[in-house]
Amino acid sequence: MAVLHRAFLPVLLYLCLLQRSGWAKVDLTMHDGVEAYLGDSAEIHCQYNFTNAEKPPSFILQWFVRVVGNGSRMRIYYGDVSQQMVDNHTDFSGRIEVTLDLQGSRLLIQDVQLSDEREFFCQVNGLKAGSAEGRTHLRVFAPPEAPVIESVLSGISVTNELPSKIASCEARNGYPKPNITWYRNSLPLTSEPGHVNLLILVTKESSGFFSVQSTLEYKLVKEDKDALFTCEVSFFVPGAIRTMESHSINVTVHYPTTMVELWKESPQGLVKEGDTVELRCQGDGNPPPPFIFTREQEPDVELESNGDSLILSSVSRIHGGIYQCRPLSSAVPAEVKGEVQLNVHYLDPAVVMPKDSEEVLKGEDLTAACNALSSLKTSTVWYKEGRLVGHGNTLHLRDASYETSGEYICEVTVPSMPALHTSGSVHIIVVGGPQLVGVEQEVHLEEATGVIVNLSCEAQGHPLPSISWNIVGTQNWYEVLNKANEDMMHSVVSVKVTSDFSALCNASNEMGNEVKAFSIKAIPRVTSTTDFSPVEGSGVIIVVIILCLLLLAFLGSILYFLHKKGKIPCGRSGKQEITKEKTTKDDIVVEMRTNNKNEQSVLLKAVNGDKKGPTEQVSKQ
Repeated sequence: MAVLHRAFLPVLLYLCLLQRSGWAKVDLTMHDGVEAYLGDSAEIHCQYNFTNAEKPPSFILQWFVRVVGNGSRMRIYYGDVSQQMVDNHTDFSGRIEVTLDLQGSRLLIQDVQLSDEREFFCQVNGLKAGSAEGRTHLRVFAPPEAPVIESVLSGISVTNELPSKIASCEARNGYPKPNITWYRNSLPLTSEPGHVNLLILVTKESSGFFSVQSTLEYKLVKEDKDALFTCEVSFFVPGAIRTMESHSINVTVHYPTTMVELWKESPQGLVKEGDTVELRCQGDGNPPPPFIFTREQEPDVELESNGDSLILSSVSRIHGGIYQCRPLSSAVPAEVKGEVQLNVHYLDPAVVMPKDSEEVLKGEDLTAACNALSSLKTSTVWYKEGRLVGHGNTLHLRDASYETSGEYICEVTVPSMPALHTSGSVHIIVVGGPQLVGVEQEVHLEEATGVIVNLSCEAQGHPLPSISWNIVGTQNWYEVLNKANEDMMHSVVSVKVTSDFSALCNASNEMGNEVKAFSIKAIPRVTSTTDFSPVEGSGVIIVVIILCLLLLAFLGSILYFLHKKGKIPCGRSGKQEITKEKTTKDDIVVEMRTNNKNEQSVLLKAVNGDKKGPTEQVSKQ
């Protein structure tokens, strides 16, 4: 290096003399600044030309850089068109490349570092043209990391007199120093004494990067409970300014209660006695304060509650009224409270007049009434034996008959609240003399002799009538069977028909009596051939024939056995004749008798039905 300097020293002196003589001139231009990203490459151009030169002059080009700290300059390159040299042991050794010609030179800096941000000098030393120098400032840019925003964890009260810290925002490792801006609902915030304070802390890291931390102090109001806060970092890049925005945060705002609302949570709709009612209270304060519940009728009596709800189990009408709730806080005015009207609806048991049971004379009128006290409009209907018989609170029974007797049920319902319903009943008893069932007062019957006829008689009335029978015209036995229910007596008499007779059914009670007559005409029973079924007769005849054939076969076998044993001679003189009167199926008879000894026996032939005398016999020869 020293040898090279000594070689160029005469040249330099000669160039200086030429410059003073003013024979030629060199013009040099450079950009004021060059920008590059950290780690990229940067190019610095040096343009020059020679004037008043008869031929291309000889010159030496040198590149210098400003030394950080003392302001001096340090050469990093020198050379001419034929020979170039990069100075060793500098921050740029191994990272720069220089190209030059008669019009200009280019300095290429590779892997730009933050320390490269300084001034670079281009110096041209000509012989006859003299010398010239220019400078360019290199600016280096490094984008910061994305901003990180953090909000305070606890709630902030609007009652604080001074602005409170609500969040902080930090942008790290940027170059040059980035800036932070705060936004509320997308509107920028600026410092405002007593309302907004912005505290900035800038840190330069050992690496040369800048980290910026900004703290936002803000005086909150109730409307800020839904506000969104964000921070934005802005930074320089080559030829522009860029920004990055953080995520939004919401701050927990504490504010006092100014309004309270009380409502019925359950059940839905109308409330009836026996229901469980839940009343819920809510205010507009944050955090929600505890509440106390009272009734307007007893404002000094606190009701047992669970936080913001009041449970009333199995309510009755006495629980109705105006309920109130208010925050349990001395900071809240007493007039801040909620109210709700609770109506408990009811339906009392039905009261029926007359009560239980009522007697009415047959033919008279009766009016029954059914009433049930209710807080709502009711509807009443009457039933008898499941059949609808009337509408409204009163039931009119006209010209009472025994069919009028029975139990009448009134059902009371609340149309607007079907769950409320009740019922009552009254038993109507119609009092009067006996009334025989059936329109005929005298009954005529014809029955065959010997049969048993059942005569029935039914009578209704109150008191329950008794029934007696009077049988005229027969001495035969009879049997009476009586059966009674609540308002009806049923009697049956069984009589054996032997001759014409009459029977009287007499129903009576203390209110009167009624008679029903039965007239029975006896018809003698006559048996004819038409009474004998042909099918039945054929079956009997077949059975008789089979029995006779079996008997004949049995007798024949005995005779044959005796003949073989010699017990019966075979000679004509010894032959015995057995004769029998010819018989037919017409001789089979059936005898029917009655219990009367005076009655004659009747012999009937199975087919022709000829009568024979009682002493006549069927003989065998």
